[in-house]
Amino acid sequence: MGKSDFLTPKAIANRIKSKGLQKLRWYCQMCQKQCRDENGFKCHCMSESHQRQLLLASENPQQFMDYFSEEFRNDFLELLRRRFGTKRVHNNIVYNEYISHREHIHMNATQWETLTDFTKWLGREGLCKVDETPKGWYIQYIDRDPETIRRQLELEKKKKQDLDDEEKTAKFIEEQVRRGLEGKEQVVTFNLSKGACSSSGATSSKSSTLGPSALKTIGSSASVKRKESAQSSAQSKEKKKKKSALDEIMEIEEEKKRTARTDYWLQPEIIVKIITKKLGEKYHKKKGIVKEVIDKYTAVVKMIDSGDKLKLDQTHLETVIPAPGKRILVLNGGYRGNEGTLESINEKTFSATIVIETGPLKGRRVEGIQYEDFSKLA
Repeated sequence: MGKSDFLTPKAIANRIKSKGLQKLRWYCQMCQKQCRDENGFKCHCMSESHQRQLLLASENPQQFMDYFSEEFRNDFLELLRRRFGTKRVHNNIVYNEYISHREHIHMNATQWETLTDFTKWLGREGLCKVDETPKGWYIQYIDRDPETIRRQLELEKKKKQDLDDEEKTAKFIEEQVRRGLEGKEQVVTFNLSKGACSSSGATSSKSSTLGPSALKTIGSSASVKRKESAQSSAQSKEKKKKKSALDEIMEIEEEKKRTARTDYWLQPEIIVKIITKKLGEKYHKKKGIVKEVIDKYTAVVKMIDSGDKLKLDQTHLETVIPAPGKRILVLNGGYRGNEGTLESINEKTFSATIVIETGPLKGRRVEGIQYEDFSKLA
């Protein structure tokens, strides 16, 4: 067989080797060429293309070093942000994952000689939180994205609002308890002593000697008293009809739940659709199952077609509306977290009617649930 035969074992072995990582000392960063052995690297250094690249670099070496340093820093931080988020992680773990990519920028072409120097530089520039331990250096990414900062401010505002609502509820309960205690203290007492009986007897004897005009006034005063007693009894009945403090609190909580909405909606085991085009046509408009929710706004999605796992923000996803009769999960609003069955869809109002299947509200029929507030269950 000839040397150039494509299917020889040696040619196949060479192609397999060329796909993997090779030794760093046989890599030329200027030409971005990886050689497999010392002889190949030597031949490359004597080649005309390499000599031209050296001449270009010798004119302004600092420019090339700054370019490679910037590329290395951006790629490293992008991997740290995308893969680990704001978690504290060993710098070697991130670096090993970074260099596993065959086309990465090598550190010997940058301004940093070692990984420790690069880690310290990240800390000085305020890009990461760094700390040294007996096991080595640990780094933690500082997310300064405006969207992330906006979300944090909204969460803090919502927490403050929830605390204010709790304080209002506590004050309301105290007021109801105080009113209840005041109502118990107002007790009507009757004086049944002997003096009262004797005085009543005396008045009765005196009333017998009074004239008709006096009797009329006594009768009118008695009728006024009867009217007042009737009004007081009616008022007491109305007070009994009024709802207790506990019932009013329960109604307030129920109304709060009904109107409560959050800016995050991801839940495990729901089916979602990818709407971003940044991942290419392979994943655009494709469906997947949410396997894990990270920090409320990010999900690990397993694609239904290919089985690939992707880490995506909720802004790159949308809910999936199933056919009537299929199981769904409510993702937002007062019925958040309840499973149900889709009964019908109203295309004019972009809403649906569902029947709750779990929890204390089981069997309740709910209308007007928006498309973005529920999704199909896996």
